[in-house]
Amino acid sequence: MKLLRQRDIPEEKYSNAFLGFGPEESHFVVELTYNYGVDKYDIGTGFGHFAIASEDVYKLVEDIRAKGGKITREPGPVKGGTTVIAFVEDPDGYLFELIQRGPTPEPLCQVMLRVGDLDRSIQFYEKYTIAMMGYADEDKTTVLELTYNYGVTEYTKGNAYAQVAISTQDVYKSAEAVNLVTRELGGKITRQPGPIPGLNTKITSFLDPDGWKVVLVDHEDFMKELQEASSS
Repeated sequence: MKLLRQRDIPEEKYSNAFLGFGPEESHFVVELTYNYGVDKYDIGTGFGHFAIASEDVYKLVEDIRAKGGKITREPGPVKGGTTVIAFVEDPDGYLFELIQRGPTPEPLCQVMLRVGDLDRSIQFYEKYTIAMMGYADEDKTTVLELTYNYGVTEYTKGNAYAQVAISTQDVYKSAEAVNLVTRELGGKITRQPGPIPGLNTKITSFLDPDGWKVVLVDHEDFMKELQEASSS
């Protein structure tokens, strides 16, 4: 990945870095947040992993190993299948699955979350917008991987994972749609739609039935925010 932009918010005592395989306008990115003075977090049992697609997982693993990275699963076919995968761990303990695939416009291809009721979660994201869940074919976009482990209905969230962010043309209409879904399937709106103080980017946020947080961001406002960041 490449560092796309970085910002420091001293009055709020945190810094952000945004990394991805292409511009934020067209690619999924990882947002890293450092809160002043905090050097360790509890990842919990609910967050699974990010996934990165590679044309040669074996070579990628060797590159990571040569740079001192931690390999938690050596490359090889998945159990019962032929797709070659591997797992690596970053310095904070986040897992990354490496998946061997052909060329793709979006190498940062999955976010895996564990859920307590798979059918309920699929219905929740289908009825809002997005099950695997995504906006296009898996080899062309980032998808949300929902995993149900038999008999497990609750997971600890810890304090390390924050949210998934999704752009929308109208945060107010999106919030209305989410509100209807939460009444039927659970979850709740945690931030009513409106601008972020100081940025003026309109957002809204909600929790899904398992407590995973999603932030919806006004697309036009976000593009303006990126333009201002690049010109400063």
